[in-house]
Amino acid sequence: MTQFGLMGVDWEERINFERMRRERLEKAKKALEESEADVLFVFRTEDARYLTAYRTHLHPTNMLGNATVVLSRGSDPILFTMDHEHCRTRMPWMTKDSIQPRANFREKAGLAKWLDLVQSLIGSLDGKTIGVDMWTPFMTKTLQQLLPKSEFVDGYDILMKAKIIKTQDEIECLKAANAITEAGMRAALDVLHPGIRECEVLAAAWKAMTDLGSEWTQCSNIVASGPYTAPYRRFTSDRIIREGDMVIIDIGACFNGYWGDFTRTWICGDVKATKEQIEVHQKCYNALFNACAASRAGNTNADVFEAASPYVLDSLGHGSGVNPWEAPFFSPHSKDSPVVLQKGMSFNLEPYAGIPGVGGARLENNLVVTDGDPDIYTTFHFDERLLYEVHPLDKMTGRRMSR
Repeated sequence: MTQFGLMGVDWEERINFERMRRERLEKAKKALEESEADVLFVFRTEDARYLTAYRTHLHPTNMLGNATVVLSRGSDPILFTMDHEHCRTRMPWMTKDSIQPRANFREKAGLAKWLDLVQSLIGSLDGKTIGVDMWTPFMTKTLQQLLPKSEFVDGYDILMKAKIIKTQDEIECLKAANAITEAGMRAALDVLHPGIRECEVLAAAWKAMTDLGSEWTQCSNIVASGPYTAPYRRFTSDRIIREGDMVIIDIGACFNGYWGDFTRTWICGDVKATKEQIEVHQKCYNALFNACAASRAGNTNADVFEAASPYVLDSLGHGSGVNPWEAPFFSPHSKDSPVVLQKGMSFNLEPYAGIPGVGGARLENNLVVTDGDPDIYTTFHFDERLLYEVHPLDKMTGRRMSR
């Protein structure tokens, strides 16, 4: 596992952002050429970034039109954004005409005006096949009325094919996001003690990640303690954490649009775990590393899911990239349409085991598929009080010195 610094330097090759932008766009263009679509309408902000490197003002809810990209065969992407003046000043890899004012998708007249502008830039869309990644019923009806001879298909699936194999620089961005996330986990552990509230633990993690340049967090982030670990409650509250509680911490930082996301479970306080707590955690831990061991090129996502079974919730895990939840997916339905794992796929695996009245354990690793053993780039240790056996793929647990 390689982990570079985050600064630009002249003495070694680190993340090459120019190369990353170029290779992402090349993959997207190739996926479009191999699809049935003539053009893509991209409304997801994370995929606007994938295609153009436009960093938008992230929101806790989706905001259609905040970043829109049109990619047609044989052409470079066109970005529509309310920050077009900022982008024209600071994104020299795009031409002035390829950065346009924000599209208005709230009114029919605004959508019609945007469509006219698109056609003035790339030509008529009449009778074309258009891939759309996300839209509202209003947008669906209006676009079909404005382009009655055109066919609309799933554009998100086209981009997924481009994004599922990560480039060298994308993998380094994911590892950087993970390193920042690990710093957040360390900060959370430093303040975890009996009498602190869940939200105070999360605040420490969030601050540490933001201090290191995290753009946002993978979700609202989760600190669940005591009875909230079984059944598992996936958000953070004001509960006061008590001595001996099991505490699940699930956090994720963002580095240049790429997301960290990993989970550990701890015992609060300077106390031993109970036998029942150890059993729960060990089952989850074994499921995690069994799934990691199955994450090899040539196996399928169904094989990985089965390796962790039955210690999963509704899903075992998900791919990661500019979207923290993208292909490949790991669910009970993977066996019905298995995806063959390939070198360069990156994903997170997160099994769960829990017993109400005892507690629950959620554990998560991030990894990249290689030609051999997976590159598990989550190296943060596990709570040794909750383990009686360490897996060979776990290179950190058991190495810590007593304090």
